Amino acid sequence: MKTPYKKIPVYYAVAVLFSFVFVSIFAPLIANSRPLIYADKGKLTFPALFDYSEYNNFDFKNAPGFKIFPPIKYNYSEYDLDSVVASPSADHYFGTDEQGRDIAARMIYGTRNSFIVSLIAVLIYLSIGIVAGSFAGYFGGIVDIILSRIIEVVICFPVLFFILALTAIFTPGLVTIMVVIGLTGWTSTARVVRGEFFKIKNSGYVLAARAAGAGDFRIIFRHILPNALPPVIVIAVFGLASAVLIESSLSFLGFGVQPPSPSWGDILSQSRDFFDFAWWLMFIPGGAIFAVISSYNILGRYLQSRYESNSR
Repeated sequence: MKTPYKKIPVYYAVAVLFSFVFVSIFAPLIANSRPLIYADKGKLTFPALFDYSEYNNFDFKNAPGFKIFPPIKYNYSEYDLDSVVASPSADHYFGTDEQGRDIAARMIYGTRNSFIVSLIAVLIYLSIGIVAGSFAGYFGGIVDIILSRIIEVVICFPVLFFILALTAIFTPGLVTIMVVIGLTGWTSTARVVRGEFFKIKNSGYVLAARAAGAGDFRIIFRHILPNALPPVIVIAVFGLASAVLIESSLSFLGFGVQPPSPSWGDILSQSRDFFDFAWWLMFIPGGAIFAVISSYNILGRYLQSRYESNSR
């Protein structure tokens, strides 16, 4: 009999991930130096939602009129030289960094960058891994031998050092990180899909589809692949956690998201010089990374246990 407390970590993980996804989607409505609603001289506008040319370089905070600002009235790149390395307060909820930028705003937009990188990178390597594993498992023979040797060669490279080398060659940034992680993380997906295809390709419904005249690609993508996807979903969840960690590590080392774009790893890196008197600069991004990765791992282990129990 399952006890209710065993479900609490999963609910916790889903709630944490949902909150971070919500923040990443609605970041401009949560942290913005432009008001959500601005009314002046009979004109009603929504500067946080739309880009009005007449408001370029406009000082909304000191402007007359009716204004409703987001909960955080700062942008991630806005400087406040009067509040350098300031402690958390009612004005700056998470304090400021050495350039006077609001940490709360930078954390919120850093959440968006982390989720964009992890999601697109995982989609890239899932696509490569699914196609490679499907062909290797279905066709076998020389196709399986070639693809298996390619997989083994890629696995031999230390992933983080390989990614560091590629990001050093190409221009660091969001696109580079997504592509590099996608091109180096597909091997585990390919191996799992290959094994699933070996188990499924001689099943009765597959043989019936082949006898009915279905082509190879129809059998692969219509009949076998949907039944081989459950373990891939588990890999994807763990892969999202790994992608967040890799992106944060690269940004921490200076090879990831480039300033002024915010990243959890970059915020964590900048906090090293102020840890003795501004501990929150390290605690906040470090806590966010820990919470997200732990939540992904909890959810992944839950899905893995469900898959293993259904496979018995």
